[in-house]
Amino acid sequence: MIKKKYLRKYLRSSTEVKVLAQHICMSVFKARRVIDQIRGRSYEETLMILELMPYRASYPILKLVYSAAANASHNMGLNEADLFISKAEVNGGAIVKKLRPRARGRSYPIKRPTCHITIVLKDKSKLFLDESKIYR
Repeated sequence: MIKKKYLRKYLRSSTEVKVLAQHICMSVFKARRVIDQIRGRSYEETLMILELMPYRASYPILKLVYSAAANASHNMGLNEADLFISKAEVNGGAIVKKLRPRARGRSYPIKRPTCHITIVLKDKSKLFLDESKIYR
C-alpha cells in the first residue's frame, strides 16, 4: 500500500511547475484582485484574461505565467494546452521606506509595499495518467 504523503509527493513532482516572483513593487491587495480572477483556469484562458485586464498588476502576473509555461514545456516536456493554474497566491513582502523632503527642512515618510507572487501550473493529462497507474 502506498502512503498518502508519498502519493502526493510523487504526483506533485511529476506534473507541477512552480514559479515565484519576489519584491514586486505593488500592493498585495491590488495583486490579489487579479490573481483571484485566474485561479483554477486553463493556461490559454488565463492569457486572454490577463491581456485584456486594465489593471497594472496584470503585467507582472502575465510575465510570470508565461515563464511558468515556458519552464514546463522546456524542462519537463509538458504541452502548454494541457496546463492549468492549480495554485496562485500573493504574499506580502518587505516595505521600502523612503523620506520625501518637505517645507522648512522637514521630511515626510513614504512607504512602498512589495509583494511575492507564487503560481503553480499542473498538467491535466499527466495528472490523470499518474493517478490511474498508482491506484491500480
